[in-house]
Formats: sequence, structure tokens, C-alpha cells
Amino acid sequence: MRLFNSLVTSLKRSSLAPWGRGVIALAGVALLSGCEWWRMDGHQSTIAVEGQVAREQLHVFYVTCWVSGVIFVLVGAVLAYAMVKFRARSDADEHAEPPSQSHGNPLVELSLIGASVLSLVIIAVPTLKAIWSTYDVPEAEKGTALEVTAVGYQWWFKFEYPTELATINADAKMPLVTGNELVIPVGRAIRINLRTVDVIHSFWVPKLAGKVDMIPNRANHLWLRADKPGYFWGQCAEYCGDSHAVMRFRVIALEEKEFAEWLEQQTQTARSVVARVGDENRPRAQFAALRTFRQNETGVTAQFDINPLESWRALQVPDARTEDPVLIAKGRELFGSKTCLACHSIRGHGAAGISGPDLTHIGSRSTIAGGLLENNREQMQRWLHNPGVVKPGNKMAKGYRDNNITLTNEEEVALVAYLESLK
Repeated sequence: MRLFNSLVTSLKRSSLAPWGRGVIALAGVALLSGCEWWRMDGHQSTIAVEGQVAREQLHVFYVTCWVSGVIFVLVGAVLAYAMVKFRARSDADEHAEPPSQSHGNPLVELSLIGASVLSLVIIAVPTLKAIWSTYDVPEAEKGTALEVTAVGYQWWFKFEYPTELATINADAKMPLVTGNELVIPVGRAIRINLRTVDVIHSFWVPKLAGKVDMIPNRANHLWLRADKPGYFWGQCAEYCGDSHAVMRFRVIALEEKEFAEWLEQQTQTARSVVARVGDENRPRAQFAALRTFRQNETGVTAQFDINPLESWRALQVPDARTEDPVLIAKGRELFGSKTCLACHSIRGHGAAGISGPDLTHIGSRSTIAGGLLENNREQMQRWLHNPGVVKPGNKMAKGYRDNNITLTNEEEVALVAYLESLK
């Protein structure tokens, strides 16, 4: 900040023209900000890609930019030449009659038409190639591709793994279902069937693939493949209601072995923490009052953002040392008495709701509230306390109102303990 103030003071004292000061000020801001602006490698960058489909789409973008850039330079150069060469050099030139006008030069016009056609061909060739190759999984990989179904809701995503059947019920053959986090193996083609249960949504993981709409009564799909393990941000890219801007999800890419271990863990029924004799006499942490959150306060800590993939991995293993079995049992009882099970499913715990996300392994996910908040105790309690403030218009807030659901601070903490135990 001191450097910025010094720069402003120096410019005020300089004899440069106003436009010159402006150019230097912009350059100074860019330099003082660490020159991060040009990298364009943010969470949802379409430039710093890490997947084959996104890479092909980026190539088309670059080709279009280069062709457009060349046209811009040529047209700008001709315009500048004409402005300099034919400018009025005296008062007599200002009032002189314009030269005789002609229809034009056929050679020049034909050349311009030919150049335009050539430019379109240069853009069209890679575009058509990319459309063909990014439309569906290559034939050679269809036998090994993992097929997943993504379903859009207002405002969250459900992911079903229909080809990876769970073993919890051999007769029912229930598919593995997760919410807002799609876990995939690295280096393997993933075909995603796109569906919606309400309005039009759009599925978009910028670093892995372009956006494709999820349209009612229409079957759409896309495919992608991650180059290496990573944690990727996704977003609904089609306005779909009040909380469209915070309808997010994550894609976690793992090596095959780690993916198989995750799949095995996810196909199990919900984990149960059983209170033992004497647990009621153990020292317990005091109930903490929920702090006041600022409007639109971010729900992700800086520590999580340093290495989100490792933060996600840390959530996969339960830590019994931090668990309170009695509190968890109370939370499980509240989950039923507060009618949470009417909307949410927890396999093995008697909850079979379908209108909300499956919570069987909610404790092992890195985000909650449709990818908006980090999955930690504070943010979980923030969400349970008043979901309508965090995500306006969501159906959970409506359920609170319609069913007169109220939670005390102690009940919120117990529910958080229960949901956190579901690894």
C-alpha cells in the first residue's frame, strides 16, 4: 500500500499528460499486484486447463484469437496509413473538393473476399475437428469409460454411478449416489449423462471440459478426462433461479488405486458411532455459540484453499479422538425427530428421502450447501442455523418454514456432530 501511495504521489507531481499518467498507473497496479493478472490460472480458469477435452477447446480459442489478431493488426495498419497519408495538411485541404469517387478496385475486393474465406477456413478446420472429438468418448475408450449421471436440482448436483453397483443390497442393486462432489479416476474417460429435474441448468468444469446444458425432457451428455490428480471447481453456467450463482460442485480426480479405495468406502452403509458404557461421564466440549457471519461472507478457509486435494483426503478418515458418541447419538435422534429424513437419504440409518442430497457419507465431502461452504463444524452449523440466508430460495429453508422446524444451539451442535461422523 505504501508503494501504491508513493506511485500516486509521484504521478501527481509529474509533468506527463493525463493519458500518460493513466497508462503508468495501470502498469504500476499490475506490477504491485504481483503480476498475477496475466496468469489466469484461477479455480475456474479456461486457460490453465488440465484435461484433454478442455485442451482441444482451448486450441480452437487460440486459433480464433490469432486469426482475429492478424485481421485487427492489418485493418488497423491500413486505417492508420490512410489517416496519415490523406490527412488535411493545410486550411486549403480542409475546404478542398473531395476527389472523384469510383466503384472500387475489383482486384482489391476479390482479394479481401479471398482473405475472409481463408480466415474462416483456418478457424473452421480445428473447430470441426474439436466438435467431432469432444462430442463423445473416443471409440477406442468406450469399453473402459466410467459412466456417471449428473442431475441438476435447484441448486445442487446429484451424481450417480450406475455402472459401479453398491454391495449394500444385492437384490436391489442400488447405485452409488453422491452430492456435489464427483470423484473420478485419472487418465480414464468419463462419460457424464446430463439430466435435470426442474429447470435448465448447465454443467461446467472449466479446467476439464466446456459447458453443456441440462435440459428438461432431453438427454444430453459430455465427456472428460483428467490428466493428473487434482481438485477442480465446477459451476452451473445457466441462470436457474435465485441462487444460481452459488450452485457449485467439485470434481476430484484420483489415481486408479485411490479411486478404487474411495469407491469401496462409499458403497458401504453409513458409519455408526456407538456410545459405550461410561461415555456419558467423559469430559465434553462446551456448546459454542454460533458467531455472527457477515452478509456474503466466504465459506472456505484460507488453509483449505492452499491444497484442497489434501484437505479432501484428510476428511476421508474418521478421527475417533474428536468424536463424542453421546452427542452423535443425540444428533441421530434429532435427524429423525426434526424430519430431516423426509428429504435426505442415509443408507443404513433408515433415512430414504430423495428431494435433498444423499448424506450417507457427508462427513467425507469437502463442501456442503451445493459446493458453497467448506465442510467443517462452523460452516455446517452456519448452514443448519439459517439455510435461507446462506442460499436464498433453497428448498431446505422452505422446509424449515413449512414444517415449523426450529433448532436450539445445542441441537445444531448435536446434528453437526452426527453429520460429521458420517465418513
